[in-house]
Amino acid sequence: MDAAEVEFLAEKELVTIIPNFSLDKIYLIGGELGPFNPGLPVDVPLWLAINLKQRQKCRLLPPEWMDVEKLEKMRDRERKEETFTPVPSPYYMELTKLLLNHASDNIPKADAIRTLIKDLWDTRMAKLRVSADSFVQQQEAHAKLDNLTLMEINTSGAFLTQALNHMYKLRTNLQPSESVQSQDF
Repeated sequence: MDAAEVEFLAEKELVTIIPNFSLDKIYLIGGELGPFNPGLPVDVPLWLAINLKQRQKCRLLPPEWMDVEKLEKMRDRERKEETFTPVPSPYYMELTKLLLNHASDNIPKADAIRTLIKDLWDTRMAKLRVSADSFVQQQEAHAKLDNLTLMEINTSGAFLTQALNHMYKLRTNLQPSESVQSQDF
């Protein structure tokens, strides 16, 4: 799975919009949405929210966790803990990127939020690199990846898979071959 596919999955996450149009419920394969009434909040998938925003049919409300104070606490907690801490959304990075790219005018302190999310991402990536390094040095056979998002796993997955394949080849070359037959007479 590549980054574009992870972003596609993130677009299914629900966000709140305030429409400026009227429309009865709409029925889609994924479920029903609406009704849409001017000034009344409604939850819709991110893909629809971005589409409506681009057509100036709504105003997006940022998710509850997309607040400078909450993000500062998350970043600080992530820096203090040795293990990965839970994140507010399994798609926090993709949601932030998409919302800030398409609706930054609807998000208070957008630049500060962008910086805090980048700090959180960088902290988690550094922690992942240290964990992977420790994993390889200790020659472990398996690892527990609690509280990692799909994008974080996707970002490091190719490197880690190649590293583990090289380790496997080195281990198998160092072990005495069992197929060598003894020469007992």
